Amino acid sequence: MFETAEVGNKLSKEEYGRLAPAIRQGLLEAQKRLATAKLSVIVVVGGVEGAGKSETVNRLLEWMDPRGIETHALWDSTEEERQRPLMWRFWRALPPKGRVGIFLGSWYTPPIIDRVFGRIGAAELEKDLDRIVAFERMLIREDTLVLKFWLHLSKKRQKKRLNELADDPDESWRLTDQDWKFFRKYDKFRRISERALSRTSTGEAPWHVVEGGDARYRTIAVTQAILDSLVRRLDREKSKTPKPPDSPLEAPKPSAVNIIRRLDYKSTLPNDAYETQLAKLSAKLARLTRRLRDQERSMLLVFEGADAAGKGGAIRRLLSAMDARNYRVISVAAPTDEERAHPYLWRFWRHLPRLGRVTIYDRSWYGRVLVERLEGFCAEADWQRAYAEINAFEEQLTDFGIIVQKFWLAITPEEQLRRFRHREKTPYKQYKITEEDWRNRKKWGAYEAAACDMVERTSTPAAPWALVPSNDKNWARVEVMKTVCRRLEKALRSKS
Repeated sequence: MFETAEVGNKLSKEEYGRLAPAIRQGLLEAQKRLATAKLSVIVVVGGVEGAGKSETVNRLLEWMDPRGIETHALWDSTEEERQRPLMWRFWRALPPKGRVGIFLGSWYTPPIIDRVFGRIGAAELEKDLDRIVAFERMLIREDTLVLKFWLHLSKKRQKKRLNELADDPDESWRLTDQDWKFFRKYDKFRRISERALSRTSTGEAPWHVVEGGDARYRTIAVTQAILDSLVRRLDREKSKTPKPPDSPLEAPKPSAVNIIRRLDYKSTLPNDAYETQLAKLSAKLARLTRRLRDQERSMLLVFEGADAAGKGGAIRRLLSAMDARNYRVISVAAPTDEERAHPYLWRFWRHLPRLGRVTIYDRSWYGRVLVERLEGFCAEADWQRAYAEINAFEEQLTDFGIIVQKFWLAITPEEQLRRFRHREKTPYKQYKITEEDWRNRKKWGAYEAAACDMVERTSTPAAPWALVPSNDKNWARVEVMKTVCRRLEKALRSKS
């Protein structure tokens, strides 16, 4: 890939002066159109040291309106970032619709460097590259234009450039010991970078390999490519026929085996036995969450289920056993304007727990394959691809060491009706019942079938679903506590 990249491309000062003004004007006009479009833009700038990456980014900021650009120079990770999966820092930096995000240092940087220095093997690199392809595919499906530039220098030209920087009193500050360390592994960097680029250069997000030796040529090549791609995409957006939202769906095709209906809803636990077991389990959970903190692990609990199934009550019993400094509850409702301007999973990535902490999601990313699917809030293609994207998301969490446990709290239609009526009659519970609850109840079969699909397609050994029959609140709360304790014991024992 790089053999033909450096052929001595140069641009005269006169030619540069002729081309630059039109490109600059075009970029500003395209950026103005972008501001009102349902589109975000990501520009990845990578390449060898000394090839002009920082200078190229500076030129973009000079030629475009910097108020519409977010620039991220992501190199060494912070302590906060090291406490989450690798992609957390990049998800948080994704630009909203109408804006441009420039990444100087990106999701490509860690796997390439780690492979060069032997911190990961070839198989791990391939796994990382596969994840990158899936990540960028998701971004594109979520209306993001992904532009990737690799600025290249030959080994001879890079050495010359580094020496020039070292000899220039005004520029020598740019040069670090790491630059020379990387240069000494030039051949290995080149070989592994070629593999990374060839694996991840797709029709939707291709790499643009640009010779970095001549600043004028480099600037025109990068900015012209950005302008052309952006205008093409904006024109395509403009020509699109507005698609009406999908109609709300009735019941999905029932699964061959309805695992929710087959649950045993007759299990009960008398109050005395409940209080005794709850006290023992609370003490046990308190000890286990302290071990979680001591072993620098983290845990993520997801609660889904029918309205009035007892999610809130089960969560409160867990919280009473934990140190309030070490947990956080995220109650998920309809997305805000800020959340709708980002890819779907963005609002969930940003709340991942630090090491030693627990995050509890009261409803979660599964809303896309439940309420959004059933109510027509997203296109069929979006909720269909969500299963794979959710599994990939949870795989990254568990690979990092986060303990993931998911609960579906299930009740019968008759028990739900009883609880609804009780809420209507109880003043301090009336806020819990809304017209939407009654409307959702009419789609019981549809939601149940969608939940069966969800469990079947997203329950994995590393991130399992626990289906808890919850007609009896005492029994359900104890069962949730037992499940959490078992998961913690198994995970912490395996790391001890």
